Amino acid sequence: MKEKYDLIIVGSGVLGTFHAYHALRKGLSVAILEKNSKPEGATVRNFGQVVPSGMDRKWQNFGKESLNIYKDIQSQFDINLRQNGTIYVASNEEEMQLIEELHQINISNDYESNLLTKEQCLTKYNGLRADYCTGGLFFPQEVTVEPSTMIHKLHQFMTTSLGLDLFMNTTVVQTEDRNDEVVAITATGLEYKASKIIICNGSDFKILYPEIYNNSDLIVSKLQMLQTKPQKNYKLDGSILTGLTIRRYESFEECKSYQAIKEKENPDSFEKKYGIHILFKQALDGSVILGDSHEYAPAKEIDSLGFDLNMDIDHFMIEEAKKIIDLPTYEIQNRWFGMYSQCKTKDIFEYTVDQNIHIITGIGGKGMTGSAGFAKHNIDTIFNT
Repeated sequence: MKEKYDLIIVGSGVLGTFHAYHALRKGLSVAILEKNSKPEGATVRNFGQVVPSGMDRKWQNFGKESLNIYKDIQSQFDINLRQNGTIYVASNEEEMQLIEELHQINISNDYESNLLTKEQCLTKYNGLRADYCTGGLFFPQEVTVEPSTMIHKLHQFMTTSLGLDLFMNTTVVQTEDRNDEVVAITATGLEYKASKIIICNGSDFKILYPEIYNNSDLIVSKLQMLQTKPQKNYKLDGSILTGLTIRRYESFEECKSYQAIKEKENPDSFEKKYGIHILFKQALDGSVILGDSHEYAPAKEIDSLGFDLNMDIDHFMIEEAKKIIDLPTYEIQNRWFGMYSQCKTKDIFEYTVDQNIHIITGIGGKGMTGSAGFAKHNIDTIFNT
């Protein structure tokens, strides 16, 4: 531990880690303090898809920067990044109209996308059902990572090559501004001193600032996901996002037909109630990750979401997935849920406690895609560079 750091990050998830990464790239001394032995939140409980294609224009730009940052890191250190692209598969003419409109928007945004015919989709994606697919929109630049391992590999790269000090099992219970420095005080009484502190530990920041937390507009989303057993002699490239995704993701809200199409949907449907859209991604071991769902609660009522899996949601997702892709097996080996916080009224929660202590959280489902690009600009802002 140094006597004093330029920056302390509280929380070792993807948002905090990329703030640390960009500070280190500026030559600053940085420590990350993490309460667990490893990250356990949304960073390791998601699909591992880096999909700027699903974001609104502001976050698509951050996502495009993120892609470049991920690829640059991968060129220096293996973080299991795979550039295998993302496809949105339309199931009917309405969804086809939306992806055609998004394709035109992407042309004006200078973001590469390719319209695929039904036949091209069926040829490219093994097992994709002809009675589901109408056509697709493919984003060749997009990548996947393995969320359970990527963050650990990134930490390894940053500690060995960039000089990061990483302190696990270190629970911060208080922060103080002491004139010319700020201090993070741990549960064991250790003090870590710095010029600035950034708190990026999701909804856990309520431990440090309960009043700010309870008065915030943060909401928490609970997502359920499943993992099949490894698929024998079967390969599924990239991220497969489907009709319900087209009807859900922010980028499609810019399409001129979006509102009219959404108004035709049944507001009382099961997928609406639980915010379900169907995604597929093959993991390195050959298994396929399926999901996901969204249940919401105000941050201060997080416990109301419960800690059990809703098996009706799982069964619904499996049955819907079977209508889309014929996998060799739909036998499930793993089920879990993740939780992430997001703002009701803003795209990220930013609160300056004083000029040297900043809370940055509530990035929602944009974390894996947007954190690397957003953190680059935010570090510039916080350090006035």
